[in-house]
Formats: sequence, C-alpha cells, structure tokens
Amino acid sequence: MSPAVWFPLLLACVVISFTPGAGAINTMSNALNQGWMRSIWGIVGQQLALIVHVVIVAAGVGLLVSRSEVLFAVIRYAGAAYLVYLGIRLILARPSTADDIDAQGATPRESRWSMVRRGFWVNLLNPKAIVFFLAFIPQFIRLDEPQLPQYLVLIATVIVVDILVMWGFFAAAARPFRRFTRSPRGQRILNTVFGILFIAVAALLAFLH
Repeated sequence: MSPAVWFPLLLACVVISFTPGAGAINTMSNALNQGWMRSIWGIVGQQLALIVHVVIVAAGVGLLVSRSEVLFAVIRYAGAAYLVYLGIRLILARPSTADDIDAQGATPRESRWSMVRRGFWVNLLNPKAIVFFLAFIPQFIRLDEPQLPQYLVLIATVIVVDILVMWGFFAAAARPFRRFTRSPRGQRILNTVFGILFIAVAALLAFLH
C-alpha cells in the first residue's frame, strides 16, 4: 500500500474511532469499573471483532448481509438486544460495599476473558459496521496489486488507531470519574448512566435505518 493511499486510510480510521458508539461506551464503563489498565482487555475483544468484520467483507459475506434484509435484520436486532441486556445488567448491578472496595478504590475484578468476550460481542453484533466496512475497504484496496499485504496493512492500521483512541482517549477520559466508584451511590449513578447509554445505542441500532 503506497503512502498516498495509506495516509487517507489513517485519517479515516482516526475519524471513525473518535465517533462515539457502543465500543466507546463499553470502554469507558470498563475503565470506570475495572480501572484504566484493565480496560485494555475489553478493547482487545473489540479489535478481534473488527478483524472478523474485515475478513467477512474480504470474503464477500458482507455483501450478502447488506443485500439480505432478513439476515441484516436478524443481526441488527440481535445486536440491539445484546446492548439492552448489557444496559439492564448495569442498571440492576449491585453496588460494591466498603468491604468489597480495596485501599485504591478498586471494585471487585471482572475476569479478563469476560471483558474480552463482552467487547467482542459489542462490536461484532453490529451489521452496520459490516456495511460500513463494505463501503470503506474498497477505497483503499487496489485490485491490480496483491490483496493480502494490503488487507494486512489495513487491519493493522485500523487496530492500532482504534486501540490508541479507545485506551488513550475514551478510557483515559473516564479516569477522573473513578472517585465516584468508591461509594455505592456513585456506582449506582454511573451504572445507571452507562446502562441508559447502552440502551440508547441499542434503540438507534434497532430503529434507525
């Protein structure tokens, strides 16, 4: 991939990553509840989903999804339902008591695998991401050149930029609010706010075409 093609790709990835969505909400929620360092595990899961999206589009399955109203609707509503589930679970989550919180103000730890898994499904169950990549990828892939090296550069660029934005911006932006997690009332407020945000994104996914 030539620098003339890669630089616009880099700029596009930056703009896309800074666009708020379920991934950003998930990242900020993880940073608040698990700390900035451990929020990386949710981000890893989100990157795995991005790789799957690119592979789906490269394999031509993305075109099938975009052209099948039934398949698109099934994935869309499944994604919305999962976000609603995450939102309700956050809203109903039992706040940690003083006995549960350690000297650094950290709440009980969620397993790394659980965070990776949730991040993966949050990003994967978004059919509009597949359609977006379907429109996005062809602009940066030249058919008269070997495909694999171009896709590897594209995936590497997308992942590196998204990790830097998610961890360096969205997760870091949540750090000043960590003090609210030290009290049950603060936890309840934050969980409710992020739960509502998850449900709002689900509504946009389900009802906006």
